[in-house]
Amino acid sequence: MSGNPRAADTTASSQVGPSEQELVASARAGDGEAFRAVVEPYRRELHVHCYRMLGSVHDAEDVVQETLLAAWRGIGGYEERASVRTWLYRIATNRCLNALRAVSRRVPADQPELAFPEPSHHRAEPLRLEPYPDVLLDDVVDHGPGPEARYELRESVSLAFLAALQGLPAQQRAVLVLRDVLLFRAAEVADMLGTTENGVTSALKRARAAVAGDLPGRDRAPLPGSPRERQVVADFTRAFQAGDVAAIVAMLTDDVRLSMPPLPQEYHGPDAVGHFLASVALREDRRHVLVPTRANGQPAYGLYVREPGTSVPHPHGMLVLTLAGDRIAALTRFHDNALLPAFGLDA
Repeated sequence: MSGNPRAADTTASSQVGPSEQELVASARAGDGEAFRAVVEPYRRELHVHCYRMLGSVHDAEDVVQETLLAAWRGIGGYEERASVRTWLYRIATNRCLNALRAVSRRVPADQPELAFPEPSHHRAEPLRLEPYPDVLLDDVVDHGPGPEARYELRESVSLAFLAALQGLPAQQRAVLVLRDVLLFRAAEVADMLGTTENGVTSALKRARAAVAGDLPGRDRAPLPGSPRERQVVADFTRAFQAGDVAAIVAMLTDDVRLSMPPLPQEYHGPDAVGHFLASVALREDRRHVLVPTRANGQPAYGLYVREPGTSVPHPHGMLVLTLAGDRIAALTRFHDNALLPAFGLDA
């Protein structure tokens, strides 16, 4: 993955500007502009990596900043035994692991003021998860194309996959992401995490089994922007804005899940989801305006509520749909209005 820095010698005459190797040498000598030129091509994919690990766009940004600062301070010790990309991933992953160790010191999520129906499932820990704007995925380069990749980029940032990741111990989470998503070799991962190849192999086996057990099998989602996806989204939009619970339930898969990170309550199955919608989200003729956007490679909406007797809708968080064929396999509801501006929505 690191490649041979001499492999491009035959085309040097066609290159514009200094090579990465030359930029690294200049950065070691204290050239800040050279350092930025070295690390900038990896900034966006590092952000996605930290988001996978942490589940938070804001925490990911903080860790990327920490990573680049640590890289700048440590550039003098970078000996080019691994590629710049591998070196940066090593720093970022370990910063993420440090951040995950601090999660237990955070204050648990507040419980909702409104009484919810009895949930189908109650997570032992709050689900620390935020939606990720699709516009931030546009510039990410896939370094592992081909059928051997276990997860495509869109699947590897899906909310279902990220929720499953959060059920893993931190070390297993890192191993699964580095090996199966980013396709680093076992030896590289062992070096990044300060462990052995056998340790990586063992952790990967356990992580794969746990994630597979937490991801229900379902039809493949339609392609983003395809006529099939647009039809499902249009039907759901009409039904939700009309408060038509029966029409929404008819669109759901048999194993549909409704979750509301960071709240631990979940509702599984069409009946439970329908009851929640009727008694909470769409209660008492409450009406919503749905503004379409995209998050985690999935259709999403900014939610705006028009309360009875009012004409001006108020922001009410976000809703992300997980599709399976022509049906909806999951609804993920985020209540924090502070998420909206990242999607170009009015908060």
